[in-house]
Amino acid sequence: MTGLNRRQFSALFSSLSGAALLQAHAPGWAQASQLRAASASERILVLIELKGGNDGLNTVVPYADDSYYQLQPVIGIKREDVIKLDARTGLHPELNALLPLWEKGELAIVQGVGYPQPNLSHFRSIEIWQTGSNSSEYLREGWVARGLDAGLSASARFTTDGVIIGGSDFGALAGARAVSLNNPEAFVNQSRLAQGTPAGVALGNPALRHLLQVEGGINQAAAGLRGERFAFATGFPAGGFGNGVKAAAQVVASQKGKGGVPVISLSLGSFDTHQNQPATHAGLLRQLAEGMAALRGALTELGAWDRTLVMTFSEFGRRPRQNGSNGTDHGTAAPHFVAGGAVRGGFYGQAPDLDRLDATQNAAYSVDFRQLHATVAKDWWGVNPDIVTRGKFEPLKFIHI
Repeated sequence: MTGLNRRQFSALFSSLSGAALLQAHAPGWAQASQLRAASASERILVLIELKGGNDGLNTVVPYADDSYYQLQPVIGIKREDVIKLDARTGLHPELNALLPLWEKGELAIVQGVGYPQPNLSHFRSIEIWQTGSNSSEYLREGWVARGLDAGLSASARFTTDGVIIGGSDFGALAGARAVSLNNPEAFVNQSRLAQGTPAGVALGNPALRHLLQVEGGINQAAAGLRGERFAFATGFPAGGFGNGVKAAAQVVASQKGKGGVPVISLSLGSFDTHQNQPATHAGLLRQLAEGMAALRGALTELGAWDRTLVMTFSEFGRRPRQNGSNGTDHGTAAPHFVAGGAVRGGFYGQAPDLDRLDATQNAAYSVDFRQLHATVAKDWWGVNPDIVTRGKFEPLKFIHI
């Protein structure tokens, strides 16, 4: 370890603890395809994980279906309270902040999203979603990492391939050059400790050379977040998710002229509402809607909304029938939201048939979640979707560019 003293070594690793974790991409990272659309590298994907498994029926409500009220006589959303989007389907009343996006055609609702042979374990099912695997296989890299590797990522251009805000799980970015920020402000401050290592100290020491490459990644990621904060006119909701949305907007603001961050990941939850669901669920949906609306406002100020795609996901939905504790148990298919200035709004997929539940009393899915991944790959990133999904999955048509 000649040339690197203990204090410098400790300072480097202290920048990784608590405030942030940095994950370097695997060796052999592919160069970006020269054939990709010129604007693809300017686009942003914001993923919002609804942790714990969101109750889709009480999010996108089939208010005209009598079977819904038979299955959920206590916790179902009353017809008069539903925000009606058409003659059969509406939104939970606490999603009111999403209504302007729907009216502007900037919100797509993809119904019945799931996958074959669903796994109802939180840990395993979210792993399936994040890696884009089949139920019976285990993958190490995330679906986003495959998309970047398929031709989107230009490592010299992007500040970092992804930023995860408010968590330490790389999820869909596993295998990419990503930064996980538990505390963005602390990360920026602590990253300064990881500077100033003398040049040439890693000669003949592969382990130290790798360490300094990680250090360089930390500094590069932090450089894009330093400096004067953008003064948004948009107000951000209070609370953890609102703070995460604000941090995401600042990440976008800080990248102007410095290279981009193609993927930002946020999370909200827990939606694991086994008991006394109505109040908890209502509060979470309000946070989601107000956060998405604030993100739209902030990115519109930056001129970035038209190049941003926001997409929710969750490990599973909930059973259609309420349980004995005024909650819902782990289920299968659920709707998800896609929003952005380039989104073709409306309904996609099919609402669950509540009169034809399976042997586990769950609804059948109509859209494989990998169809969403294929749509992002093909129509947003301009890369071969088959590489991202590891098979043929028909893209949906919710993006127009």
